Amino acid sequence: MLIERGEDWSMAIALSDKVSVLSGVGPKREEALQGLGIFTIDDLLSYYPYRYDDLGERLPSETLDGEKVTFKGVISTPAVVRRFGKRSQTVLGLLVDRENVRVTFFNQPWIAKNLEVGQEVAIYGTYNAAKAALTAIKLVPASIDGLAPIYPVSKAIKAKTIAELVEQAWGQLRGQLPNLVPDELREKYRLLDKNQQVEYSHFPTDKVESKAGRRSAAFEEFFLFQMRLQLVKQADQSFLGEALQYDKARVADFVKALPFELTSAQKRVVDEILADQAAPQHMNRLLQGDVGSGKTVVAAIAMYAAVTAGAQGAIMAPTEILAQQHAKGLAKLFDSAGIHLRVELLTSGLKAAQRRQILEDLEAGDIDIVVGTHALVQDGVYFHHLGLAVIDEQHRFGVKQRAKLREGGVNPDILAMTATPIPRTLAITAYGEMEVSVIDELPAGRKPIITRQLSNRQYDQAMALLKSELAKGAQAYVVTPLIEESESLDVQNVTAVYQELQEALPNYTVGLLHGRLPKEDKDILMAGFSDNQIQVLVSTTVVEVGVDVPNASVMLILDADRFGLAQLHQLRGRVGRGDRQSYTILLADPKTDYGKERLAALVETTDGFELAQRDLELRGPGDILGTKQSGMPDFKVGDPVKDLTMLTIAQEEALKLVRSEHWDEKPENAALVAHLSETMAAFRHFD
Repeated sequence: MLIERGEDWSMAIALSDKVSVLSGVGPKREEALQGLGIFTIDDLLSYYPYRYDDLGERLPSETLDGEKVTFKGVISTPAVVRRFGKRSQTVLGLLVDRENVRVTFFNQPWIAKNLEVGQEVAIYGTYNAAKAALTAIKLVPASIDGLAPIYPVSKAIKAKTIAELVEQAWGQLRGQLPNLVPDELREKYRLLDKNQQVEYSHFPTDKVESKAGRRSAAFEEFFLFQMRLQLVKQADQSFLGEALQYDKARVADFVKALPFELTSAQKRVVDEILADQAAPQHMNRLLQGDVGSGKTVVAAIAMYAAVTAGAQGAIMAPTEILAQQHAKGLAKLFDSAGIHLRVELLTSGLKAAQRRQILEDLEAGDIDIVVGTHALVQDGVYFHHLGLAVIDEQHRFGVKQRAKLREGGVNPDILAMTATPIPRTLAITAYGEMEVSVIDELPAGRKPIITRQLSNRQYDQAMALLKSELAKGAQAYVVTPLIEESESLDVQNVTAVYQELQEALPNYTVGLLHGRLPKEDKDILMAGFSDNQIQVLVSTTVVEVGVDVPNASVMLILDADRFGLAQLHQLRGRVGRGDRQSYTILLADPKTDYGKERLAALVETTDGFELAQRDLELRGPGDILGTKQSGMPDFKVGDPVKDLTMLTIAQEEALKLVRSEHWDEKPENAALVAHLSETMAAFRHFD
């Protein structure tokens, strides 16, 4: 039970109070704390240290080379300050239990005034065993013996201030915090009581306590996050969908009539989706599969199932080019199987009369499947009976757009698709409210793309390969990097490459594609490349999600080290879509280890899931799906990459709890329910 407010309000605080109730927190400091995400006392006590300085006293003989340590001893030689311009060294001798250690403070000349021979001091720093020397970081009070917490800070507030505020708040609330993780789970996974968790995290006496505190705090953080996700999912499913009574025989006949055999992964995923469609709950499923893994045919089977149930299907793509490709591909697929469906394209580029007719027919139920862009979620678009909405490249659409599409029908099933391979960490966090299906194998007969990295000095080798493929009748992409600071420089950059290739390839037509071109010109260019009227397409990354050109067999990427790993893999996926052996050439001279590792990973494997996991390990989860689309939550304690097992268990336990009857009415879950009620309103829906 939290302390009730008494007359002396300064001594009676609650977790929900603003940090301004603490002594020493005025408007300016409160604003600085808010900049760190600390608004309430609860936020403050949950703002755990990211590391600890070990201030425990040790002897040099007990200390490893390069270890951070605190030596307590007597100053044996005077502190001498040596200056080198603006820099300085303060050097002294420290006698530590008969062992003399040379101590050096860098750029702290003032410290010499407070040090005298014979004085007992404790100094924290990094030990060099070979030289018996300590590179000093700071003087510490001789009375301190333990771990000093180090907090993430900003320029506006010091770590020392946070430590003092935590101590002040904890002094008033020690022993009174409710347990948010159910007792059963704490016992099962040997987790600390909430009060011990906070005590051991902020005020550990040794490393064992700090590790135990962090472990319990990380699980609590993951568990609460997953509880919110599962409640979002539960609320989503509370809107009853429709059990589509599709014709199993007709769907089976369609699959048999396909001009190719489905892979085992495609068959498994189709079964998962059809089971969802037949269930009364509305489907919210993410279909992820590498470029060329055959997601579109899976979507076609699912939409056909909806049609056999008397409903309509819709597929929304991020670009008009991709929408046109889907419309043509679906019509061709159904025709080849002898199935006569009306598939229509609805984009903003339609003439008014055409658009009006399609909208009328869509509402009347005369159109079986409609393919479009954002035009599908605009006002005035109504369906007769929308049974399934497929969203291609899911992370390019927000929650509101998905909801708007759903409003156009009677809460249709949602199947989102992405060609961005998502490692398990991100699938659990960024897409935790969705069921996930994975196509993890490529169709039979698909030749792996050969990827090579060449230095900029080997440009001629890259051009020789490109010319050789063009001579065989193939086509090629040449991609230049974006210069983020200036769009005009991007255009200059790609234009210079375009002009150079026009001169180098006089017998071929070279096209130029960049972000500043009018939409109509982009469409004409891509259509020309698709029809082989253009043999070489010079482009910025706007080609990343583009039209399917089976005849393109070379992807030449200039300054490849300036692209992200996921983006490079997406670009590579533009080739290798036909029968030809395809190549991706990475032209780069990477300067950093990260740049070298990224390109090496791309050369070593074409497995998008493996690359996504490597990318996650190389640079963390922040930008795997693109800066604004990743939806990756910012965990304060847990590391979703390193703590994947813990994150998975937290998801499983949260799912189990929300599915148990009347869990939210049980007394032992009261604190958890209260916390979720308070935080759900502010919970960001990651999408």
